[in-house]
Parts: sequence; structure tokens; C-alpha cells
Amino acid sequence: MVAFHRADEEAGVVDAPLPLSLVAWWHDERLLLVFNRYRQQWELPGGMIDPGETPRQAAVRELREETGYAIEQLVFAGYARFALGAEQRPEYAAVFTTDAMPHGDDFRPTQEIGAMCWWDDGQPLAGGVQLLDVLIGRLARPGADG
Repeated sequence: MVAFHRADEEAGVVDAPLPLSLVAWWHDERLLLVFNRYRQQWELPGGMIDPGETPRQAAVRELREETGYAIEQLVFAGYARFALGAEQRPEYAAVFTTDAMPHGDDFRPTQEIGAMCWWDDGQPLAGGVQLLDVLIGRLARPGADG
């Protein structure tokens, strides 16, 4: 990640692709993380934006698919800009957050996501935590300076 832009969601991005949406959900000083079986690490819920889908719709869908939480009232937090590969190809992720109260436990492991947890900095997690996602989560947190 090379930057985090708190921008207008409606303005979008024009200088690079926006293929990804992430959700940084904080509750009681804990960040919601999911365990990605393929990458063998804990990360923010989220994923690729499907054709015809808005970044917001993708964030809602991915959160539901990966955690079981059906939260529609996501707040746009900003755009994370990345420089990928040796050629430093620019790309963005739309980042959303929410202050919704977690309720229910509809999580079901999938082929991709093996577990979820509400994580704090002091909690060691088997498989390790994707530090870039933690940084994005901190930058997206309401009241954070981006």
C-alpha cells in the first residue's frame, strides 16, 4: 500500500483500476478478521468486485459471504492505493466500515474462509495476521487520521 485516500465515494478513482472492496469493522477495540485458508492468514473481510456490482455492493456481499453478517449500513472510509508487482502497477481497494452492533452467530466455514474472530493487537493468532490489512483497518477506523 502506498497511500490511503479519504475521498468522496461518488467521485471514485480514475487513474487506476478499482477491483477490490474491504470491510474494516471495529467493535469494542477489536477488529473483525477472517482466516483465509488459501493464504493461511487472518485478514479483513472483502474481495473482488463482480461485474455490474458497485464497490459498496461488493463489500456488503463479501462481508455476508465470509462472516455471515448481513450489514447493509456500511460507511465509506476511503481508497487504499497499491503499487503491485515489479512494475509497480497501480490499483485501488474501496474500504468500508460500520458501527453496527454484531449480533447472532451465522458464521459457517467455507472452502475459502476457515474462521473469523474479533481481534485485538495483543491476541496471537495461529497462521499470523496480514499486517497490511491491520494497517488499512486502523486507517479506516472512525476518527483515524489518514
